[in-house]
Amino acid sequence: MSDETILFVDDEEHLRLAAAQTFQLEELNVTCLAQAEKALEHIGRNFPGILVTDLRMPGMDGIELMRRVLEIDSEFPVILVTGHGDIELAVQCMREGAYDFLEKPYAPERLVDTSRRALDKRRLTLENRMLRSQVGGRDAIEARLGGRSATMVALRHQIRAIAETEADVLIVGATGTGKEVAARALHRASERGDKPFVHINCAALPDALIESELFGHEAGAFPGATRERFGKFEHARGGTVFLDEIESMAPQVQAKLLHAIQNRSITRLGSNEPIALDVRFVAASKTDLEAEAAAGRFRSDLLYRLNVVTLRVPDLDERREDIPRLFVQLVNEAAARYKRAAPDIPGAVLNTVSARAWPGNVRELRNAADRFALGLDLALGGDDPASETPDAPASLSDQVAHYERALIAASLTAHGGSLKDTYEALGLSRKALYDKMQKYGLSRDAFAEPDDVTD
Repeated sequence: MSDETILFVDDEEHLRLAAAQTFQLEELNVTCLAQAEKALEHIGRNFPGILVTDLRMPGMDGIELMRRVLEIDSEFPVILVTGHGDIELAVQCMREGAYDFLEKPYAPERLVDTSRRALDKRRLTLENRMLRSQVGGRDAIEARLGGRSATMVALRHQIRAIAETEADVLIVGATGTGKEVAARALHRASERGDKPFVHINCAALPDALIESELFGHEAGAFPGATRERFGKFEHARGGTVFLDEIESMAPQVQAKLLHAIQNRSITRLGSNEPIALDVRFVAASKTDLEAEAAAGRFRSDLLYRLNVVTLRVPDLDERREDIPRLFVQLVNEAAARYKRAAPDIPGAVLNTVSARAWPGNVRELRNAADRFALGLDLALGGDDPASETPDAPASLSDQVAHYERALIAASLTAHGGSLKDTYEALGLSRKALYDKMQKYGLSRDAFAEPDDVTD
């Protein structure tokens, strides 16, 4: 038998025994469990197996289990076992990411066949991940946070340095710079990488429900609470809690969050029993939290707890040499997503993209790349890039240098780092191009091959 394992979860003992016998006769490894919570102890991002679970069980049911598993690994195959009246619910679960469902009573042959197909899918997924991690000799951090600018190199170095620590982290940066991408890169590079990454948008949680959402509640804790519920923090056990837009959190919740971070424990609403937390907290803010604390809108003691380490994600304007390569990659990704051939990107378009302002940062650049891939953004080919030069320096010579650097970077990107094609396209001699690249700190190697980009 291989290491591949089928986790079979059902609260009825006779069904567990029947499933165990069925799989063993087919020489398939199986672990039968009576409780959904037990399955979560086995499952990680690199677990070589699948999950087969009954839909309706006491305590955590199959739907909740499926959602928890897909938070750990969105590509994990989950097969749901349903009763006749649950078909519509099972179909809805497949829309949420379930691999397949079996209706009771099912034939043993169908159980085995569906499980084998799911195992094949899991095997292929893990093999592809391994191959992707080997391509280009780049690590997971560089794959997520590409770019050759000094600011991005420094950011990747910081993330590598703190990934294996247990320090809580504050990530700051403007809207659209990729704070969540940095948080996910930090999580994946840490020892918690195969555990849940739970993203909580503090600005999107309704005030009336935020405590229940974060800390969970007991049955009867408030009207409508008919059963106990795990909060987001409990879902992240062993993993990372990402608190996005932390500056939006209400003061009374800030106090509870401070207690959770200090003591690494929470108490559900309606309970007096503390629950231990094994999580890492990563918070993100687009505003100056020190200024918010000084103004009394954010707890200073919470800020000091969160910013054990502070990472700053730069604006696109601070890494302008990365923009052409970033745009090329985003256009290719968009074309693949929309099932279209990747369009040629003229040098004039890259010149425009390099020199114009991107106040929405990578998020805005991605939207422009999507429109270009769909043939909708004709303005990119016709605008005068000098007309939108961001934050232009005061002197004319500085403005010219700023623009010249952007044009050279764009032309190098368009020609894959080829110096001959670049100086011919720009009407320069080889020596003139070399001198200007030296002046502006541009390296040919940085434009030879686009990086993968995720935002």
